[in-house]
Amino acid sequence: MSLPEELRNVRPAGPRTLRGAASTWLERHAQTLVGSLGRLARQPLATVLTVAVIGIALALPAALYLVVANARAVTAGLGNTVQLSVYLRLSTTTEQASKVARAIKAHDEVGEAVLVSPDEGLAEFRALSGIGEALKALTENPLPWVVKLRPAAGQDSAGAVEILATDLRKLPEVELVEADTAWVRRLHSILDALRQMVILAAIVLALGVLAIVGNTIRLEINGRRAEIEVTKLVGGSNAFVRRPFLYSGFWQGLAGGFLAVALIVIGLLILEAPIARVAAAYGTSFSLIGLAAREYLAIIGGGGLLGLVGAWLAAAFHLRRIEPRA
Repeated sequence: MSLPEELRNVRPAGPRTLRGAASTWLERHAQTLVGSLGRLARQPLATVLTVAVIGIALALPAALYLVVANARAVTAGLGNTVQLSVYLRLSTTTEQASKVARAIKAHDEVGEAVLVSPDEGLAEFRALSGIGEALKALTENPLPWVVKLRPAAGQDSAGAVEILATDLRKLPEVELVEADTAWVRRLHSILDALRQMVILAAIVLALGVLAIVGNTIRLEINGRRAEIEVTKLVGGSNAFVRRPFLYSGFWQGLAGGFLAVALIVIGLLILEAPIARVAAAYGTSFSLIGLAAREYLAIIGGGGLLGLVGAWLAAAFHLRRIEPRA
């Protein structure tokens, strides 16, 4: 039986120096790195299928992350629609109402505050209610002074709006504070749930990548069992035998990372035009948010790391069970 290719080009060891040892170590790893890549190239169908599954597994959580990121971008401007209405007591005078409005504007949590007089409120109600003629029968204006305000930037969450409303209710001239925060709470809850789903999906699919690479390495170890026995018989250590399988898993994971990035970029290019048309139909413009360069690198590097870890786990487990037979 011929020797494994990792042992065919081994030269006799010369005098051991630190520089020579480092050079030999780098040479061995370079040979194994290239050799494992060549072995994968000789099994194109199995390699392509494994890389495809890894790429899809890495692309799915990244795609879900982009869905959440774009949803947050779309809803970022909805904070401007969060409005509180502060109704003052009917007995409040013009001077008192102006004083209350100035006090409300002084809050750091308030971005904009507008004082609406009873006459302005009645005129607006008459224009919008559709019963303007009936309102002419009123002998006096029943509406109070109202301060309409919007929270400051970053203070439009449901919790922050509720805290602001509680503080405003403590003002002596305030009769009622209305704050519709239910839809804000629902919106943030949905986005938080989606963010948790991204984390969960990433963990589950990362474990799937480990399983895929581990199973591939297991099959490769079983196919090279006789070769491994010969290597161990002539003195090859477990670390030496394990090395080509580690690089094999690394190459597969790295290629899966590149495929995942390609799938994400292609998906963004395909969806860009339809999303732009939908936004134009609503009289606005919106561009899909992609991943940053460091995030693309994280996917590629993460794929390589997962492939390396999966290969190490499989090789460490299965190689212990293979010993040369006398």
